Amino acid sequence: MDDTSTTAAAQVTTSGPAAEPRPLAVRLMKSLEGATWLDTTVDFEQRLAAKALTASPALLGLLRGRPVGHAVHPPMTDVPIGSWLSASVLDLVGGRAARPAARLLVGLGCLSALPTMVTGTAEWIGTSEGDKRVGYVHAVANGTSLAGYAASWWVRRDESRHGLGVALALASGAVAGIGGYLGGHLSVARDIGTRDPAYVDEVGAPELYSPHRD
Repeated sequence: MDDTSTTAAAQVTTSGPAAEPRPLAVRLMKSLEGATWLDTTVDFEQRLAAKALTASPALLGLLRGRPVGHAVHPPMTDVPIGSWLSASVLDLVGGRAARPAARLLVGLGCLSALPTMVTGTAEWIGTSEGDKRVGYVHAVANGTSLAGYAASWWVRRDESRHGLGVALALASGAVAGIGGYLGGHLSVARDIGTRDPAYVDEVGAPELYSPHRD
């Protein structure tokens, strides 16, 4: 290797990704992962959820996607998110005639969010350290969003309060976006999720496996 190539390689080493400042989102996520002050609450909630969901191994396997070979929580989130987003689109561009359909979609999103949250909890009870903290805040954000959408559905019963219902849905959608980002972090950045060992290149992997699960 000549001197020019050596100099170029050195520049790549010193000015590459490792030397660049991390994006704000990454720094915030690392701070959340290290937020040990959450552990008292998180551990208590996790023990309660684990006690409820591990009482029936068959049910736990179903909630974690045993019949389909991998976690069912991520695809299930499409139903409430899609319903709520569609409702807001109708609210903003559909006019008065679209109001009944928008309310129906808000209600559908609320109903479908309940089993979705249960499958997410089934995944979360096996996490630890930073993953359990992010998962807890993810659940809180989603629960807050669900409460806001439920309130939106309720107030829409009164036509004169339709505007309030629209505002509640939009605010809840923003909160759901935060929850969705945290969920994406867990599934993509941290690879959280059960899967059949046929998909894992590791000898002796358990029947339902996640690299971050105890």
